[in-house]
Amino acid sequence: MKIIFFGDSITDAERDRNDNRSLGNGYVKILANKLRPIYPDTDIELLNKGISGNEVCDLLARLQNDVLDEKPDAVVIMIGINNTLHKFKYGKELNLRQFEDDFTELLTRLKEAGIVIIFLEPFLLPAPDKLRMRKLFNEELKIIDRIGSELADEFVAYDEMFNGITESIPYTEYSIDGVHPTHRGSRLIADTAIKAIRKHLL
Repeated sequence: MKIIFFGDSITDAERDRNDNRSLGNGYVKILANKLRPIYPDTDIELLNKGISGNEVCDLLARLQNDVLDEKPDAVVIMIGINNTLHKFKYGKELNLRQFEDDFTELLTRLKEAGIVIIFLEPFLLPAPDKLRMRKLFNEELKIIDRIGSELADEFVAYDEMFNGITESIPYTEYSIDGVHPTHRGSRLIADTAIKAIRKHLL
């Protein structure tokens, strides 16, 4: 079974772009180290196609080459935080209607190709410099949650999960900057994502 991990820096996690087998140092590598021992007799191929800085439109642009041409059985996607982040960091406007169209097309094309879609919801934790982003991110999440729940085979709601946990535990345990997960944060992503993936292992 071939599984592709598709997303931004959270997926990328400093993978070696010159090595197609490199899984990076984040949740993908942690998940792989947990998954393979559970299924020692199953041929599971995991590919990391995350690229730091990507937005939804970037994934759509490289969907054919990086995913469809690889003919995976499943794709694990986490994307969306940069669409909000880049508005505040670079002044790039977030057109929510275009975002919805791009996100819908991304998942629809995967679904039409018969690929299992496991969508990992993006999240934003309450780092002081990220608080002003929350309102816009919530608008984006409404679109992500509605379309993701409708089109994805599995939808894992991390924003609610992380923000619920950090009501009693400092958010810095899971993300120093509110966006990129610590090792503990990556373990949580891996531990929950693996449950969704296992439902679809051939």
